[in-house]
Amino acid sequence: MPQSARRWGTLTGVSLASFMTFLDNNVVNVALPTIQRDLHLSISGLEWIVSAYILVFSGLMLVGGRLSDIYGRRRLFLTGLAVFTVASLLSGLAGSETVLIAGRALQGVGAAMAMPSTLAIISDTFSDPKERARAVGVSSAAGALSLALGPLTGGFISQHFHWGWIFLINVPIGLATIAITAYSMPARPRAVRRPLDLPGLVTSAATLFSATYALIEGHDRGWTSPLILGSFALAAVALAAFLAIEVRTADPMMDLSLFRSAVFSGGNAALVLWGFGLIGVYFFTALYLQNVLGYSPTKAGASFIPMALLMAATATIAAPVSRRFGAARTVAFGLALIVVGLLLAARVGEHGHYIDLLPAFVALGIGSGFTMMPLNGAIIGVLPPNRAAAASGILNTGREVSGLLGVTVIGAILTARQSSATRGGATQLHAFLDGYQFAIVIAAAIVAIGIPIALTTLRGTDRRTEPVQLTPPAVDVDLENAS
Repeated sequence: MPQSARRWGTLTGVSLASFMTFLDNNVVNVALPTIQRDLHLSISGLEWIVSAYILVFSGLMLVGGRLSDIYGRRRLFLTGLAVFTVASLLSGLAGSETVLIAGRALQGVGAAMAMPSTLAIISDTFSDPKERARAVGVSSAAGALSLALGPLTGGFISQHFHWGWIFLINVPIGLATIAITAYSMPARPRAVRRPLDLPGLVTSAATLFSATYALIEGHDRGWTSPLILGSFALAAVALAAFLAIEVRTADPMMDLSLFRSAVFSGGNAALVLWGFGLIGVYFFTALYLQNVLGYSPTKAGASFIPMALLMAATATIAAPVSRRFGAARTVAFGLALIVVGLLLAARVGEHGHYIDLLPAFVALGIGSGFTMMPLNGAIIGVLPPNRAAAASGILNTGREVSGLLGVTVIGAILTARQSSATRGGATQLHAFLDGYQFAIVIAAAIVAIGIPIALTTLRGTDRRTEPVQLTPPAVDVDLENAS
């Protein structure tokens, strides 16, 4: 197979994997009311269906990055795709809340194995800076495209077929992606085997799970109940222990020295704030469109298409815009548009129409396009060659944690406001609307924090327009002959 064909075949496999894993962040959202009626779920049950995937994905992302360093990126990538495909089959056939949540969690395991090294795989594959930048753009556009097709696909399937098909469609795509990648991606040298940071794994997982549990279950069990307060305390203690372990471990799961770079730390912070606002709004706006405006699942899913297409289109021009005006100003502008979009969405009430929501969707789409690509380019540019996959895992972990926080924190704010409105005599619909609008305004205020962060920390990237090549050190080489 020609080398050029191998490179673009590898990019196709990586892009399809990005498409699938990002699709599962949002394909379920529009189908939630249908799943809720079929499985008789509460709001917290719906949050667990969404959060189980993101929680496991984000919690194991750094482990996936380390394992890809140990066993080889190709091997872990293919294994993760296989696990994700089997888990999609389990989720699609689930007949109960427990089985569905378990399937979603297993999907997270597969995604955490496959995704951490995607940026490093692209950098390994494309040595020319311009080709590499174009490849990163293609992969980012594939993720953005999933934001367009996810809600539409989820809505159409849940309205016209059984909702399980929103997961079953991953099976043929997953098998095709495995075949393309196995044929195109060559085995590459890998660095010396290093021990897995089990204490770091346990403490990071405990932090994410206990915080997520407290945020989702806090309303039902009481925010001041011993169980919820204990969960928050466990999260704080586990986080402190994780940081202490990573500082002292000779070969940590998360290299905290990376955060000494203002670009790396500030870029990841801006990325988390972006995902917090966007993914959280995706989840609850899908409920708003159906429960308040009375949209069908298909119509609700189609409503997100202009936003996602604008996101994908803007991502393709964001690189030259960033070179012209600098990453700092480009990202700050993108985040400002997202804040404007959130505030516009919060103004649309019970009797709103799609034309009232369209300006918000336009601002969110364009703002996201100008945020994602420059941030990825800036962060990739400071990744060290000898920790490429692990550093890439930190980037992907930040994005997934942002979605987890978006769903749980915005959900906690919405639920608390909704309960207060209900106690004040509001109907169920008006109580939900009051909570939804208030939560989005709070989300806008939180996302706005990213504007000064971007302006302050990304200035140093104005001259670094292309990412550096990421290759592991050529020492203690062990080819992946078995793969």
